Amino acid sequence: MAKTSLIVKCENRQKAHTRAVNQGKKPKMPTRTYNRCKNCGRPKAYMRRFGVCRICFRELVQQGAIMGVKKSSW
Repeated sequence: MAKTSLIVKCENRQKAHTRAVNQGKKPKMPTRTYNRCKNCGRPKAYMRRFGVCRICFRELVQQGAIMGVKKSSW
């Protein structure tokens, strides 16, 4: 429940930020917007390109849900 409310809160802040930018205004508090994983709500190790954290990213890649990504080893 707490993680869900944090995700919703973060999404609302991002919407308000983009709304202010689109109207040509300066956002009220731009430093308060931060990214959270869409699946689990984790704020750290967030990958912007995919919108998830590293742990969820790894699980999605193993399931084959993200196309064009393959495991690298050397």
